[in-house]
Amino acid sequence: MKTTETTSQPTTKDLEKRVSSLEEQNAELTAKIKWYEEQFRLSKQRQFGTSSEKTNADQLELPLFNEVEITADPSIEEPTVETITYQRKKTKGQRDIKLENLPKEVIEYRLPVEDQVCSCCNGNLHEMSTEVRRELKVIPAEVKVIEHVQHVYACRRCERESTETPIVKASMPKPVFPKILASPSAMAYIMNQKYVEGLPLYRQEQQFARLDVSLSRQTLANWVLYGANTWLNLIYDRMYQYLMNLDIAHADETTLQVLREPNRPSTATSYLWLYRSGQEGHPIVLFDYQQTRASKHPRKFLSPFQGYLHVDGYAGYNGISNVKLVGCWAHARRKFDEALKALPKEEQSKDVLAKEGLKFCNQLFAIEREIKDLSFPERHQIRLEKSRPLLGAFSAWLRTQTPKVLPKSALGQAIKYCRNQWDKLEVFLEDGRLEIDNNRSERSIKPFVIGRKNWIFANTPKGAKASAVTYSIVETAKENGLNPYQYLMHLFEELPNIDVNNENAIDQLLPWSNSLPAHCRIQLDK
Repeated sequence: MKTTETTSQPTTKDLEKRVSSLEEQNAELTAKIKWYEEQFRLSKQRQFGTSSEKTNADQLELPLFNEVEITADPSIEEPTVETITYQRKKTKGQRDIKLENLPKEVIEYRLPVEDQVCSCCNGNLHEMSTEVRRELKVIPAEVKVIEHVQHVYACRRCERESTETPIVKASMPKPVFPKILASPSAMAYIMNQKYVEGLPLYRQEQQFARLDVSLSRQTLANWVLYGANTWLNLIYDRMYQYLMNLDIAHADETTLQVLREPNRPSTATSYLWLYRSGQEGHPIVLFDYQQTRASKHPRKFLSPFQGYLHVDGYAGYNGISNVKLVGCWAHARRKFDEALKALPKEEQSKDVLAKEGLKFCNQLFAIEREIKDLSFPERHQIRLEKSRPLLGAFSAWLRTQTPKVLPKSALGQAIKYCRNQWDKLEVFLEDGRLEIDNNRSERSIKPFVIGRKNWIFANTPKGAKASAVTYSIVETAKENGLNPYQYLMHLFEELPNIDVNNENAIDQLLPWSNSLPAHCRIQLDK
């Protein structure tokens, strides 16, 4: 006897439940695919596209290989060569202004006396005028040995008649590095090459070898460490005191690899923190090496500081005592710019939400461009009149769009960033001295980021700290209109010969001091 099995058929309710589940899965997969497509387009944009965030940027970044061919422009007036016939009074032009601060060497070309005869009548020729051709002469690095000979004096009479003979030595400046070949100029040159020009020590070693000078990179490293830790640290500490007495500052951080950190693998990521002054007063730029990105580092560094601190959206700056954080609208704008670039090209020209958010940011920056030359009170007043209503409209727009976009999409992340940072993004309205973005920090940290591409890593924590100190000195010098090499050499000449415990003596050597010699200052018109 056969038995038949009956298979129960799914009910309508089961089918609806399954369809609903499949629709949810489909929506989730579609969202993931869309996110991956956005990330792929952003990755291509970062790799091959322009780095400019201007809305209508149409100029691609120049490739390095054919930079000469692309950059060359025959229509640009040459600043270095000119011919002048001195037959009439000539007003000073741009080329004269650019060359007037350079040392000059004059080479004159005259006819021999026997040739100063007229070819027509055999009469004597007289000098009618001169024609001048100007060229720039470049003198490569030159190494020479300087012998400091200190003469010692004694009294012959005392030598004959007394039991003791007074010995008198001629005054001589103290060395920057006792019993070592390093001179102030050599130490300044090596630091300038590494921290300003981005030339690592192993390449400097090769450069000195081509000048017939045998200086190992280990020797050069010792000079840098001694110069930074013994002398430049004195300037760094004094600048730190001045920075902590301000009430407006900026902060940022970037990565650094240090190979031989205690109890850490060589692949561990360390950080170089940047703290700098705002647009008021003397520029001060300080770097601080730390092993991690933990919030304890800015809290410790900024413990004496009270006031406004411009930052990006990193949470590590939150909760610092007596500090009010100022958000960065450049970061907010960048999020919407990326959201727009993440869209397919055919959609980027349409009136999409990313473009609306970008428009709000652009309007804020347009107001800032209009008021940049006004006084701080005037800037504050115009911001209250124009920027505050715009912020209100933008805040309402963000709340409206939040439920309409996918949270993990590029646009969703842009909206989330603005809403999470909103209390900080509004702070710039409180004081006309505050800035709408933290670009001042990003510009200051950029030389280190560029230099890092040349030397990649630091060898030890001691070396990383020395690099942080030296970068602080040279970047502050540049911002105060100084020639970093000349300033470093002046410091290494003066610091060994002053009372380093006298703050007034140290103040005379700070980058903004009026006591600095003229040769430390960049005279070339910008």
